[in-house]
Amino acid sequence: MRLTALPAFQDNYIWALQTPDDRTVFVDPGQAGPVFDAADQGMQPAAVLLTHHHDDHIGGVAALRQRWPWLPVFAPADERITLDCERVGENDRVQLPGFDFTVLEVPGHTRSHIAYLGHNHLFCGDMLFSLGCGRMFEGTPAQMLASLQRLAALPPQTWVCCGHEYTLANAVFARHIDPTNAALQRRQQEAQDMRSRSRPSVPALLASELQCNPFLRTNDSAIRAAVATRLGRAPADEVETFAELRRWKDGFRA
Repeated sequence: MRLTALPAFQDNYIWALQTPDDRTVFVDPGQAGPVFDAADQGMQPAAVLLTHHHDDHIGGVAALRQRWPWLPVFAPADERITLDCERVGENDRVQLPGFDFTVLEVPGHTRSHIAYLGHNHLFCGDMLFSLGCGRMFEGTPAQMLASLQRLAALPPQTWVCCGHEYTLANAVFARHIDPTNAALQRRQQEAQDMRSRSRPSVPALLASELQCNPFLRTNDSAIRAAVATRLGRAPADEVETFAELRRWKDGFRA
């Protein structure tokens, strides 16, 4: 299968996963224009997958449906998504000719956030980013940490397909709290090289994220030590480590 990141807005990506016969699933089309352009270049829409209700992830669906009224749309069970769509949740399967995804409920960024796992790709919206994670708009630290740990337990060769191009900004924060991590230094350089050539820095291999992403390493001694220095004491547990790390990132300025 072929994966394409379609840029949208300032830093969003609409993911397009394409079979050899050009059938294509589009993930989180916040804008219709990039999907129309992709279709004009030969991608044949097969379905839309939505991870959460934020408009920059669902805003283009109505226009897509005007052009393709038959287009199936899959979404979490959330009344804030008012589109005509099929609601999916934990362990549901999205099965279409050429495609097979399993749905994972990963609350934290929003209360109803889901991810889709299939064909060695994880479409995780705004839950997990390369070298970072989403803000907690609706979830608790314990909830968000549990969701991230669940994703971290997936096969290491899974490709992490996140919703935004945040890698370089995330790398600055990650390096600030984990300055001696050689794998992180290599990942930052790799992302800089890709962006300098106007290429997306994602998808990222989960194996790399497990080495580099501080939000997936809240039990690591280096991360706990950095948080302890900030708190002036050792964090009580992994949830407090994560909660303080997220607060730190929320207010971080390079």
